[in-house]
Amino acid sequence: MLPLVAIVLALVVGVIVLESVSYRALDRIPSVATEEFPEIDRELLGKFSSFDPELGWCPQPNREKQKDTGDHLPGEEVRSVVTYSTDEYASRVCPARDRDEDAALTVSTYGDSYCFCREVDNDETFQHYLAQELDTHVANYGGGNYGLDQALMRLERQYPDDPTDHVFMVVTASSIARILSVWKHYQEFGNILAVKPRYVLEDGDLERVDSPVDEKEGLLDLESKADFLREHDFHYDHWFEPHFASRPYATDFLEKNEHVRYAAYTAGKELERRLGRSVPGIDFDLAQTQSALRLERPRVRYHERLFDTHEFLFDALIEEFVDYADEQGFEPTFVMVQQLRYATYESEHGPIYGDLLDRLDDRYDDLTTIDMATHLSPEDGDVESLYVERGEGGHYSPETNAEIAEVLAEVVAERAIAE
Repeated sequence: MLPLVAIVLALVVGVIVLESVSYRALDRIPSVATEEFPEIDRELLGKFSSFDPELGWCPQPNREKQKDTGDHLPGEEVRSVVTYSTDEYASRVCPARDRDEDAALTVSTYGDSYCFCREVDNDETFQHYLAQELDTHVANYGGGNYGLDQALMRLERQYPDDPTDHVFMVVTASSIARILSVWKHYQEFGNILAVKPRYVLEDGDLERVDSPVDEKEGLLDLESKADFLREHDFHYDHWFEPHFASRPYATDFLEKNEHVRYAAYTAGKELERRLGRSVPGIDFDLAQTQSALRLERPRVRYHERLFDTHEFLFDALIEEFVDYADEQGFEPTFVMVQQLRYATYESEHGPIYGDLLDRLDDRYDDLTTIDMATHLSPEDGDVESLYVERGEGGHYSPETNAEIAEVLAEVVAERAIAE
């Protein structure tokens, strides 16, 4: 009798331990949601210096931040601290050329973190290189995690204070998901501070749905706005719910081998951190990044489907951009760039946005479109070489930014000839 009791107790303890370990592992896997409303404490809220009641968040003027991209192993000297600086307009600084009100040519850029040029220094952005090419200041109004919708909202707010001859709208294909979002956590699990406005189409016209949070303190009680968030965020039903882990957690954890691999690499990184040195024989940071990219494949396919089902909203936002250009008298250019997770997928399957740019070319005579993937094709097919090597991963390297600048400079030159 006693051995049976001992066996039962051992099984119960084993199940409890397995559930606990599985939950902790799932909580660290980026493709799994474990809570709908994670706690936001005041310390975290205090660090959210970019809160903006109109846009959700926005770079602030006259700031300088240094960011450790993680481009080093435990015990190594930190080699990749990058500096992000903004000027009085909240544009990222352009070291190559100062602003000149009397300049014969003026250029500004709007978009997401690829426009902002995350993970590189101020003098390694494509705006810096473009300013050198054109011999004029190039404003950088990129915003991390922005969709085409927020980029347009920022353009319409900022342009009257900083009008330019040319405006480049630079976004990644993930914009198709971001324009359907009001709370990033429902599609980018753990991104809990990012509450935003969005547009919807009513009888063919764009209608703005304002952010439900107009004061930063409101982020402390998002659960009270649950009905609004669930109703207006497309991803709640179509992405969050299908990826929400529930008991038994061990089933969700063990159902995919990639979950186990990611957890193992994460544990390896934690071991290196505790030891203060790297473990010989395996690069846990690289292995974790590659595992994360594999876990991202379902999200990329999800975004690919969104271009089939919601291209009408994306097209309407482009039309708003073109109409605003006509109203203000600037030359509009739309630039599609690639996140690393798309580049690796699209190298095998083709662009997830299909014939989007061809359709835009046919529809708008005054809009120039650039599919940057067609200009950034390494001869050896190694698309990962276009991006920073380690750290957060997925943003373009300084060398790639220099190539982008050359492409954009050609657009400006061609338009000058056409005039």
